[in-house]
Amino acid sequence: MDSAFKWIGGLTLLVVAVLAGVAFNGSLEAERPAEQAQSAPAPKLEPMGAIAAKALADYDRLYTVRRVLPIKGPIKYGEWHWDDEGVPDGPLLITVDLQARVISVFRGGYEIGAAAVMLGTDEHPTPLGKFPILTKERHNVSEKYGNAPMPWTLRLTWDGIAIHGGSEVENGYASHGCVGIPDELASRLFAIAKTGDMVVITDGEKLSLGDSIV
Repeated sequence: MDSAFKWIGGLTLLVVAVLAGVAFNGSLEAERPAEQAQSAPAPKLEPMGAIAAKALADYDRLYTVRRVLPIKGPIKYGEWHWDDEGVPDGPLLITVDLQARVISVFRGGYEIGAAAVMLGTDEHPTPLGKFPILTKERHNVSEKYGNAPMPWTLRLTWDGIAIHGGSEVENGYASHGCVGIPDELASRLFAIAKTGDMVVITDGEKLSLGDSIV
């Protein structure tokens, strides 16, 4: 199980534990004799409730836009940006928007990377949705498309959709549904991405500070 799912799973267990504690204390109170129940002080659950609330708030912040890179104007084809200096550790989340034709890399809600991308066509569209990274393949070659080199591949589906380098990201170029990004960004993203990290592909969705990414 990947680290992102472990983290979410840990949060779920915490919330379940809190709810279970409430139910357990309530059942004990119901089974006591009336006089004992009246004399016993009511259980105080405020501290545990505060812990659960903080855990939920922390979870929300990790997937909320906390910083965007200061990029002036629309990102041009072939242009890429990367700045992770001083950014704390956190779950990696990648967004791709088809209308903007831009990929953004977030760590703990901080945007650390961005670039213009090459996308699919109407005949071979880039799919919308949420995709966990299935595999990482440093020197991938596409057998499906004439042994085309696709280095730094982050596979999103088993039928050939991936984020990868090795392509000319220029106006007028297209893929068979993959997300092609500049090699310099691809190598940096490949170095920090893990299987299970989430990629969200949207169509015309804009994100601003404080917005939820997922």
